[in-house]
Amino acid sequence: MGEYLGFDQDKAIFKYFRSHFAHFFPALSKIHRTTFVRQAANLWQAKEKVWQFITSFIRLDSHFSILDSLPIPICQFARAYRCQLFKGEAAYGKDMLMRQTFYGFRIHVRMAWAGIITRFSLAPANVQELNVVYELVENTPGLYLGDRNFWSPQMKEELRQKGVQLEAPFRKASHDPYPKHSQLISRFRYLIDTVFGQLSQQFQIKKVWARDLWHLGSRLLRKILSHTLSIFINQTKNRPLLNVAGLVN
Repeated sequence: MGEYLGFDQDKAIFKYFRSHFAHFFPALSKIHRTTFVRQAANLWQAKEKVWQFITSFIRLDSHFSILDSLPIPICQFARAYRCQLFKGEAAYGKDMLMRQTFYGFRIHVRMAWAGIITRFSLAPANVQELNVVYELVENTPGLYLGDRNFWSPQMKEELRQKGVQLEAPFRKASHDPYPKHSQLISRFRYLIDTVFGQLSQQFQIKKVWARDLWHLGSRLLRKILSHTLSIFINQTKNRPLLNVAGLVN
């Protein structure tokens, strides 16, 4: 709930719920904020189980998914050379949308139709999408749509033998031998842009307030859980699933 309301820092969540919902969480008035933050991170397995439990009640097509990644910069590019956060873990990568280099990570996601993230993985920014595909599609056969970074005839054949059909536009648009095929893929992939926009704007997924991978992973999971819960509530109210921002109206 804190993430949905725009409190993307543990300190803000702690303060808000201690002030307004102490009758639900009486222990918040007795513990220190750092204890709350530590316990919140330690409960990542519980949050993951809740996320998967809620997902199981959402109407989705588990055999039709979209693969993509979102840059997670940990600092401004001009300060990257002296940034001590995640030293030896973060890396330089290319933000294709902003057309600039950044320093940090990428969150790679598998999004089931129509707009529900069902799996994600955090990797250094220089790790290519193809290196994370097996982790995202493991034990889940079906049709997957990727962008041009997922173009690999060799991997496509390897995945086909596992019941996975990976479709992606030709690597270079200027030499694309199947432009209509690529246009069809792009027509369906627009949905991932909507979800990434929600995660970036309302849930502030690109703001990194953590100082280690343990807390960063917990924060990302919390944001995706909040987004999934919003979709579930929309479903129970017969509202458009991705009308997340208007849920409070």
